Amino acid sequence: MADRGDRRDMSVIRAEALRKTFGGGAVVAVDDADFTVREGEFISLVGPSGCGKSTLLRMVAGLLDRSAGTLSIHGRDVTGPNPAVAMMFQKPTLLDWRTAIENVLLPSEIGGRVTDDDRRKAMGLLRLAGLEDFAFSFPSQLSGGMQQRVALARLLQTGADILLLDEPFGALDEFTREHLNVELMRIVGEVGATTLFVTHNIGEAIFLADRVFVMTPRPGRIAGIVEVPFERPRRPSLQQSAEFNALVSKVRATFETETTAGEDA
Repeated sequence: MADRGDRRDMSVIRAEALRKTFGGGAVVAVDDADFTVREGEFISLVGPSGCGKSTLLRMVAGLLDRSAGTLSIHGRDVTGPNPAVAMMFQKPTLLDWRTAIENVLLPSEIGGRVTDDDRRKAMGLLRLAGLEDFAFSFPSQLSGGMQQRVALARLLQTGADILLLDEPFGALDEFTREHLNVELMRIVGEVGATTLFVTHNIGEAIFLADRVFVMTPRPGRIAGIVEVPFERPRRPSLQQSAEFNALVSKVRATFETETTAGEDA
């Protein structure tokens, strides 16, 4: 696994007083969000439905313009999509008529001519995802979890060093989801990507992350940031430990304290 420790002082994503409104300002989705993400860091975003997690991710991706505040990647203002950033959604959105490797090669095709190096990279990513034997299978021949791993390999084929994942395992059963959490942690660790991961599952957020950003109900703000001290690699059994459950309680308390304060204001 890549060593991230010597890069933690390097800021990759920085937001200050970030705000996003819709409907001419009538709906405030994200308000006064301040955060910094360091190089190689894995950040989980948790919060209730509709709190602005996905909106925040889309602003980082350059898919949505911010309404106010500042947002920069590698020190440059975000004004649109950035080749250094790639995003993955809850559904794998694979093309049914293309094999796994053909789906992974799609970013290379969009970028221009597909080279032998592109093909070697795609096969290597499928190998990394444990799907080398299914490279020439079609999506209908793959399980839901396997399809998500193909989508992850396609994400990595872009060459982006910042990965944004919007509840990518939310539609999967618990056993598959747990397995893919371990696989995601391994793959992201090997490529050394900076990652923002949106989830509703507090346990999943803590298991994967270096830090957890806790968001308030809409308008979404960063209510608190919880450091995750566990060493990597991590095993699923970690989630049964007293230390892990103490962090789950801390994340929950951060959210509940902020919610109560908002109701009393």
